[in-house]
Amino acid sequence: MTDAVQAAPARRDTVLVVDDTPETLGFLTDALDQAGLTVLVATDGEGALALLEQVTPDLVLMDAVMPGLDGFETCRRLKRDQALAHLPVIFMTGLSETEHVVQGLQAGGVDYVTKPIVVDELMARIRVHLANARVAYGAQVALDTTGRYLLATDARGRLRWCTPQAQRLLAAFFPDDGSGGNTPDRLPPAVAERLAQLRRDGAPSILIDGPDANDTRRLEVAYLSQTEPDEFLFRISETGAGREERALQQALGLTAREAEVLVWIAHGKSNRDISDILGISPRTVNKHLEQIFVKLGVENRASAAAVAVRVMAG
Repeated sequence: MTDAVQAAPARRDTVLVVDDTPETLGFLTDALDQAGLTVLVATDGEGALALLEQVTPDLVLMDAVMPGLDGFETCRRLKRDQALAHLPVIFMTGLSETEHVVQGLQAGGVDYVTKPIVVDELMARIRVHLANARVAYGAQVALDTTGRYLLATDARGRLRWCTPQAQRLLAAFFPDDGSGGNTPDRLPPAVAERLAQLRRDGAPSILIDGPDANDTRRLEVAYLSQTEPDEFLFRISETGAGREERALQQALGLTAREAEVLVWIAHGKSNRDISDILGISPRTVNKHLEQIFVKLGVENRASAAAVAVRVMAG
């Protein structure tokens, strides 16, 4: 008796082809299918966006010049959707002038091919961009699931991506007032302005006050690095205005960092949360906590929190 274990069939990458010319659609559908790719088709920009609401392909092959919503604007709208922003878009165009190539790249495209299309060249470009997208998207998912408070902007200060944790923190500080100033694809104006200032001045970090003058919390934003030619990475964290930290320092003989850690312990934060808020490793948080226990003469975080609450309340 033989129980053969059959391997699961390899996943076929899916390419959305957007073109208003039936001949081009037929030609590309046949070529992509023969290359082992699954093909979706849209004949205009509006149809492509409607289709993308139902299914997410692995790559988009976009005609640049179409009646109605052209390929450039279709790409810009696609990239504003955080769920689709990772999709690589390759433009197809008969326009080889530099301004049109630049326009396609500025709209969010990763590459372009000129018509008439050379199939071998197109397939090589598709394979490269599919592989790059898998690596980049995998890294983004990893960031999202590790609870990091990170966001990235382009050179103009427009939001490129934002981890869910960072988005929730921004939304808590800057509730949407109906103006559209705080959405998944747009930063609150106060934050966008300060990020631009941070990159311009070269400071390691800045503090941003929330819109409520009675709120003692502030956001600390640190510039981390330039990750792509037009992508700049920032880390955001929440910090108090300093009153509670100063009180703990004076009353308990703590260092500034120990006081910061103890404040967040008193607010019920875990070591991982404090690590993200203060921009230090969980191991460093734990070392500070050990020193706090010694200075306070306590044995656990619950007792330390109780001492801190009494001091801060006084």
